[in-house]
Amino acid sequence: MVRKLEKVFYTAQTHVTGGRDGAGRSSDGALDVTLSSPGSGKPGTNPEQLFGVGYSACFMGAMQIVGAAMKIKLPPDTAVDASVSLGRTENDTAYGLAVTLAVSLPGLDRAQAQQLVDGAHQACPYSHATRGNIEVVITLV
Repeated sequence: MVRKLEKVFYTAQTHVTGGRDGAGRSSDGALDVTLSSPGSGKPGTNPEQLFGVGYSACFMGAMQIVGAAMKIKLPPDTAVDASVSLGRTENDTAYGLAVTLAVSLPGLDRAQAQQLVDGAHQACPYSHATRGNIEVVITLV
């Protein structure tokens, strides 16, 4: 089932040249990066790192929204660490991704923290986009 947007709040526009060994920038100039293939040793970032940062930031935003609804304030040192793996799929004919998010909510009751993480995983647009498409593991650390 394809989820269609009924109301658009924001649209990011980017431009990339040269693929994994090129450059990318956003239309507003806020993002301007050199790209390099993973493990190449060349300067620059790669799509997997950018995806990890994007997913982590989005997931934290979802936790803030869910936390507000649950009347739970996120600790100031809340953190989300992402591991984004690139590899071959099971049938070895295509490339795929796998993601692990390690969520740190220091000082929160573990049961409350788990509720918050579970709720954020339901609310986060990145979680919606990846659900059923790639392996995503979210752990509370």
